[in-house]
Amino acid sequence: MPEVIFPGPEGRLEGRYHPQKEKDAPIAIVLHPHPQFGGTMNNKVVYNLHYAFYNMGFTVLRFNFRGVGRSQGEYDQGVGELSDAASALDYLQSMNNNSKHCWVAGFSFGAWIGMQLLMRRPEITGFISVSPPANMYDFSFLAPCPSSGLIINGSSDRVAPPADTTALVNKLHEQKGITITHNEVEGADHFFQDRHMDTLITDVSDYVKRRLTENTR
Repeated sequence: MPEVIFPGPEGRLEGRYHPQKEKDAPIAIVLHPHPQFGGTMNNKVVYNLHYAFYNMGFTVLRFNFRGVGRSQGEYDQGVGELSDAASALDYLQSMNNNSKHCWVAGFSFGAWIGMQLLMRRPEITGFISVSPPANMYDFSFLAPCPSSGLIINGSSDRVAPPADTTALVNKLHEQKGITITHNEVEGADHFFQDRHMDTLITDVSDYVKRRLTENTR
């Protein structure tokens, strides 16, 4: 899979780009967990999400936020990381002008960044938020949330407690015009370790395939 270097707001960003042969394939960007707690684009959840999207016919990009791996810059409390994500989406779109679907997927800190990106980019048609840290970050910017998506977390998550995720989902359920799907995986922790990873990827794949056939926001 090609390693790519593309321009970000604070210098170059390092990524992995996995194109389909079809020129009008849907596109997806995958965002990694917290840079200061060992989060990189090679995180297991991120890596598996990347391949799940690729196997469903998406052209996919995952990348390292500023200051991680070979990406230039330094950690910026989420502000700069959102700009990095916007630059990554620009780069992905510049090579895939004919794509009709654009998805964003994020894990933990990456889910928070991904949902902020949704608010900035109306062309995003769907999102996947894995273990969103609703206890640590403010998600009230989702007013209204512009597109439908899947929020998935583990019932044994000690990093981002399930009660906070459920509260976030309930708030989003009140909004009209979009549908938020919520799956809580029994026994899974924040990182979906062991057999729970298979459940995560199956749930995500089933959801995305269904959405692609429905063709809705």
